[in-house]
Amino acid sequence: MRNHLFRILYWITSVFFAFLALPLAILPGRRLLMRWLQLYSKVMVWWMDRIVGIKIEFRGLDKIPSTGCIVAPKHQSWGDGYAVFSQIEDLAIVTGNHLESLPLVGFILRKMEAIVVDNCGGAHARDRLVGEEMARVREQNRKLLIYPEGHLAPVGFHYRYRKGIFFMYEQYQCPVVPAATNLGLFWPGEEWTLKPGTAVLEFLDPIEPGLDKETFMARLEEQIETSSIDLLPDDFELPKYRALEYDKETDSGIPIIPEDAEVDAAE
Repeated sequence: MRNHLFRILYWITSVFFAFLALPLAILPGRRLLMRWLQLYSKVMVWWMDRIVGIKIEFRGLDKIPSTGCIVAPKHQSWGDGYAVFSQIEDLAIVTGNHLESLPLVGFILRKMEAIVVDNCGGAHARDRLVGEEMARVREQNRKLLIYPEGHLAPVGFHYRYRKGIFFMYEQYQCPVVPAATNLGLFWPGEEWTLKPGTAVLEFLDPIEPGLDKETFMARLEEQIETSSIDLLPDDFELPKYRALEYDKETDSGIPIIPEDAEVDAAE
């Protein structure tokens, strides 16, 4: 019953805030719109608490620099974005261009000055991302949100971390703040079967600029994955093969099995 009520309120709230965002999007500047969207995120977090019983404990907010930085959280749940956005003002986001086709969304994204990446653009899209778009974010000294896996990962699993975040880190020359979470235990992926409990969103020690690609990517993944696992219950059984490869046909992840494991199985 609570899940059905939450789903109804989710869509009513989303439509309400989207329509009232349009007049704000017409006004000069983005500040009022960004405050309105942060209020929307706070309302969603409040609905999660009051309707379903999911309380979110925010840790490490003091580790987020007061100046420009990149926030790179673990992505387990549709609720992740609301949780992060509710805590950080004027947050720029990185998103795929598939959202631009949704009614009202594309217009609002442009007004938010979001960084919209062409999912099929390859190197050209990446060059544009680290060129024009990142230059604008850096000039405005904004905080930038990107999910380095690029996909919602089931609890206990992770997708290969995309190297696009390194090019942004290199271009922006600012700290990257990893973030761990266990929200997927209570709101899994894009599902509507939510269950009560206390979720955690923990901002971790920033990774300072200046690292090479291999060192940066290894440190980012290690911090996020280790800390996210630490947030799981003691009796949680981790999968044998945690790394996933995204399969477009099934819109899901396929476990990456090491070659030596296949040899062992054959023997």
